[in-house]
Amino acid sequence: MIVRDLAAARQTDRLVTAEGWDSTRLLLAGDKMGFSFHITRIHENTSHVFHYKHHFESVYCISGEGSIEDLATGEVHQIRPGVMYGLDQHDRHRLSAKSEMVMACCFNPPVSGSEVHRDDGSYAPAAEST
Repeated sequence: MIVRDLAAARQTDRLVTAEGWDSTRLLLAGDKMGFSFHITRIHENTSHVFHYKHHFESVYCISGEGSIEDLATGEVHQIRPGVMYGLDQHDRHRLSAKSEMVMACCFNPPVSGSEVHRDDGSYAPAAEST
């Protein structure tokens, strides 16, 4: 059994920060669960382009409001508490926050914890990131 406290994890290297967002990685590849689980905060009035070419991601909005845009189609979906989205096609997308959004995120394959976004918004394949 794995039990972790979000506030305690934010005091460790499990908290990854970048301009406009941070992510606390509660489960990582080393936990051997087959996915990683993160609580991510997207800062108010920010916009970010991501493209997880090597990972699938599902996201559930806990709090805050914003939108996600599919950059291939231009389709925009509103994000608010209770809304989830799944990036099942390695979708290149823009995530924009009107207010701070707190999101629960799962990645498959799991991230190791050392990843940083590359210039194109992606993480390296799992074999390259460790």
